[in-house]
Amino acid sequence: MISHSTGKPAGPDLDGPPETALTRESGARAIRARAGSGGRVRPRSARPIVLLAAFVCAACGLVYELELVALGGYLLGESMTQTSVVLSVMVFAMGLGSLLAKRLTRRPATFFALVECTLALVGGLSVLALQSCWAWLDRYRATTTGLVGTTLVIGVLIGAEIPLLMTLIQRIRREEAGRAAADLFAADYVGALVGGLTFPFLLLPAFGQATGALVTGAVNAVAGAAVVLWLFRDEPAPRTRLLLWTGCGLVLAVLAAAAACTGAIERAARHALYGAQVRLATQSRFHEIVLTGPSDPRVPAQRSAGGPLELFLDGRPVVCGPDEYRDHEALVHPALAARPGARVLLLGGDGLALREVLRHPSVRSVLVVERDPELSELARRDPALSALNEHALDDPRVRLLTAEPLTWLRTGGGPFDVIISDLAEQTPDLRYRSLEFFGLAARRLAPEGRIAVRTGPAESELWAVEAGLREAGLGTVPYLGSTGPAPGCGAGHRPPRPAFVLAARGRPVLALDGDGPPPRSLTEDGLRASAATLAAHRPAGGPGPHHLLG
Repeated sequence: MISHSTGKPAGPDLDGPPETALTRESGARAIRARAGSGGRVRPRSARPIVLLAAFVCAACGLVYELELVALGGYLLGESMTQTSVVLSVMVFAMGLGSLLAKRLTRRPATFFALVECTLALVGGLSVLALQSCWAWLDRYRATTTGLVGTTLVIGVLIGAEIPLLMTLIQRIRREEAGRAAADLFAADYVGALVGGLTFPFLLLPAFGQATGALVTGAVNAVAGAAVVLWLFRDEPAPRTRLLLWTGCGLVLAVLAAAAACTGAIERAARHALYGAQVRLATQSRFHEIVLTGPSDPRVPAQRSAGGPLELFLDGRPVVCGPDEYRDHEALVHPALAARPGARVLLLGGDGLALREVLRHPSVRSVLVVERDPELSELARRDPALSALNEHALDDPRVRLLTAEPLTWLRTGGGPFDVIISDLAEQTPDLRYRSLEFFGLAARRLAPEGRIAVRTGPAESELWAVEAGLREAGLGTVPYLGSTGPAPGCGAGHRPPRPAFVLAARGRPVLALDGDGPPPRSLTEDGLRASAATLAAHRPAGGPGPHHLLG
């Protein structure tokens, strides 16, 4: 369309039929006429503008991809599976979109505007649509189908961008295909870099997933459709051009209306998901933090219309009902039974395991390592949560350090008499249950020290965690906490009780500290009976340890 050559053409145009050449020549005459009459667009400036549009569209495309990966792991769990599904379907769909785009290159500006408007609409509304599937339809089946379908559509539209942009660049100035491809892919890859960094560091903490996707869709519509329609406004017929501008405006209006309703939709989805009145929901860099139940710690759970206090990280229950002390007592008290706990390292910062640690008079100092400062701040300032943890983070024996636990273990101090890992529910991946994690923790352990680890249920995660601790050179004793059903939480879900592993350089003995406060839910006989039961059911040739590299 904008064939304004600065030198000898690279070769004859053999790709398109005569209509394409005529369209290109008419576009070139229009651009030259505008340039000669003082128009706003000059052939020299048109090419950088198209490359800039490619840069922004690539950034938006990668944000959509990361949104789908994060949302799939958040709603469906098994983050590695969801990441693999989204990436593989996305790459396949991009190839399919590139093939389909060959039929659209006769009117590249018109079809590029249509592609970007559709992509902005689908990508911008994707998070709200999938949250609605999870909240109101068949959760796993509908959400999985929606995730795959949305990924397929977005991938096809992203894949159609490159052929259309390549055609537009060649119509601005004919040059060797390799040079044009180099410029276009450079803009595309740098845009993907910017989008990949913008998502976790700006969009997610500033806007959250749903609003962040809507903002990305609006940027996509303006940078993709509007810029190209303005730059190549002579390609479509006047009526088509009016329809395209109207469609772009409608997309922006729909995204704006969705942004205005996002709060109500998210509140309804959270209510359907968590089954209680959500009192606080915030998005940090690491987690979506949801707190339900009473804000006044003096209100008993049975008298609260919203139910007992519950804390969720990315949809996973961390504090679940009034019986949370059972699991935290089981994690902490056996590790401190032999009174080695002068120096304690606690990995995880919601303050509830810390509360149990501070009940032992032998404890002189506790270093708490938590990667999410917003979680620790919530444990300090929320009236109900701080009352539940008995303001443990304000104790003078406690030092709070904001750091990634796995990274800190590589360079942190020590030795510690007791190391307690309360990280089982913090991430859906297995980094805090890996051999490498336990090996680094063992290096920070004093010669007579102990490590206590909360695992997943005995049926799934216990034996892999024990294998990791053993391979790190430690003796282990798996055990269970108090018996009885786990408390229900979040729309009546009743998660299985976790198992625990106590480890030391020699084989540790399960006991309780006679000088400390007696636990409300544990007895030595019960601990030893649970350990004997688990030992009797230890699988022959059980699973090996988890590894960071899978």
